Amino acid sequence: MFTKLERKIAFRYLAAKRRGFGSVVSWVSLIGIMLGVATLIVVMSVMGGFHDTLLSRIVGMNGHVVVYHQDGAIADYDFLISRMRESKTVDKSVTSIVPIAEGQVMVTAAGKNSGAMVRGIRMKDLADKTTTGTRVYGKKLTDIRDGELVVGATLARKLGVGRGNNISLVSANGATATAFGTMPRIMSYPVESSFFMGMYEYDSGYVFMPLETAQKYLNLGNAVTHIDLFLKDAENTDAVRDTLISTLPDGYVVRDWRDLNRGFVGALQVESNVMFLILMLIVIVAAFNIVSSLVMLVKDKSRDIAVLRTFGVSRRSMMRIFVLSGTSIGVIGAIFGTILGVVVAIYIEPIRKFFQWATGRDLFPAELYYLSELPSRVEPLTVIGIAVIAIALAFLATIYPAWKAANTDPVEVLRNE
Repeated sequence: MFTKLERKIAFRYLAAKRRGFGSVVSWVSLIGIMLGVATLIVVMSVMGGFHDTLLSRIVGMNGHVVVYHQDGAIADYDFLISRMRESKTVDKSVTSIVPIAEGQVMVTAAGKNSGAMVRGIRMKDLADKTTTGTRVYGKKLTDIRDGELVVGATLARKLGVGRGNNISLVSANGATATAFGTMPRIMSYPVESSFFMGMYEYDSGYVFMPLETAQKYLNLGNAVTHIDLFLKDAENTDAVRDTLISTLPDGYVVRDWRDLNRGFVGALQVESNVMFLILMLIVIVAAFNIVSSLVMLVKDKSRDIAVLRTFGVSRRSMMRIFVLSGTSIGVIGAIFGTILGVVVAIYIEPIRKFFQWATGRDLFPAELYYLSELPSRVEPLTVIGIAVIAIALAFLATIYPAWKAANTDPVEVLRNE
């Protein structure tokens, strides 16, 4: 595409100290593109990590599709599950269907108390649904028996309880009416295991127990509060949801993970798009710096351009020379920015811990972001796309200066020398 002469002249102009690559404006352009590309890669990687982590931890534990009943309880859940599996669409899409008994409680132990969500689930299902990286302390989940509890590690630490200690659960469900008013239901259970998922909401606010224990405690009889369906593809819930809506009897409500987390997922997507647009301005500003740098280079090299034109260098060749000069800045900036961005995205958590140690401040509070670690996922296509956009903007920035150089009148320039 570029001849040997064009490459030689272009790179010679880049090496020029006054207006070429050695100039301050050119360095600012290169550093701007490098930082813009690196920042975009890091931000998009962190956003992707948030999406994956929240999907695997929040959504994964709650089910991708959830079935409720308007009355608040599902009594014939085993029959209902078998009916769901009769649908070919549901059967080929789901990995498991899990009945859940859930209710809000207050947990007390040794004079300390905290609000929590108690969730009754078959322990085999809980063991299957714990995400990668979840640590369980104490009994294996499959060894938990009726009347035993599994609590979040943060909640256990807050209450000061360990394995074998009892905690009391206070619930308004199943409250008893007395002559002195309604008395809440209070039961004491031993803690046999604790878990750490890295998800603050679960680690600090969830108590798991066997399904039959929860049914008795929440006074549900042989019923559950909802049924969770876990799919092979979490992004493809529409077909299963629509099938269930059309096949289940009246009174049942079907929601997918997007409906249940609409505000959170929507905010995450909007924030990702807005951050991309804002940070892209860094690259755009750097591209404008390339324009000013090349315009000054054309003005400074006008005599050289006139001499080259008189020696027979065509206008098209002059355009290619300055396009190559400006685009080279974009390519170099994009390459170094990509390397820097990928490295930072991969080691974002150690970097966060270092700055947290250096500043003495909590830069990523789990209470606010619901996660104990800063997640990151480097997506190759996104990285390539960001680098390509940066190079394309650098190329577009060269068009006007290159056109101006190609239209330089050699006769007029040499006459004024």
